[in-house]
Amino acid sequence: MTLTVDGEPLVAFLLASVRILAWLAVVPPFAGRAVPPMAKIVLSLGLAFAAIPDGEQIPLDLISLLVNVATQVMIGVSMGFVTHLLFAAIAAAGALIDIFGGFSLAQGFDPLSMNSTTVFGKFHQMLATVLLFVTGGHLLIIGGLLRTFHFLPLGTSPDWGSFEGVLITAFGLFFTIAVQIALPMIAVLFIADIGLALLTKVAPQLNAINVMFPVKIGLTLLLVGLTFPVLPGAVDRLADLSMQAMSKMSGAG
Repeated sequence: MTLTVDGEPLVAFLLASVRILAWLAVVPPFAGRAVPPMAKIVLSLGLAFAAIPDGEQIPLDLISLLVNVATQVMIGVSMGFVTHLLFAAIAAAGALIDIFGGFSLAQGFDPLSMNSTTVFGKFHQMLATVLLFVTGGHLLIIGGLLRTFHFLPLGTSPDWGSFEGVLITAFGLFFTIAVQIALPMIAVLFIADIGLALLTKVAPQLNAINVMFPVKIGLTLLLVGLTFPVLPGAVDRLADLSMQAMSKMSGAG
């Protein structure tokens, strides 16, 4: 018995899996070594089935196929980088809290990014990842990625000029969201530093320097606990922004 497969649907399926695999290679937690490469390949092949790519516009000559593969890799990496950048804002907010709370000296190993990071930077990143999967936001983001095949079919070249604007906007949102999350806690910790500094001048016999670090640690832990109800809304907003960014890069709006 001989099995035959049409060339265009097979090429479209493989090119779709290339775009998805390039996206998975950048977006945490799939980008980390905790997810085996074979699992990423199998996941990309499975999601390519759900994308139902159209292969009518794909040229089948060798040069065009190589160019198309490179194009899909660039598209997937660009969209994945924007998604990663937006969600990294929560980890950056945790790093800012570490700096003003006195935790920046303690470094921890982050299994998602496979490097050393601060205590609350790692904690906020892992918490954001958990919230993303618990709330089902990862399904919306993956669905947004698969939707890009409708607005940016295989075999077509995207408007690379729109990518620059989306990246600049993503960088701006990265800093803005990180500061918005961490700024209230930074302000409270700064006022606490001023109060303890004045206390050392008013009552030197109290030896406020010895109690400064335990007080700041306790205050930081209290403030971080008070911010937990805000994080689910921030994760939902970041998921929506990442979908809008991928939609813009695919030419949908």
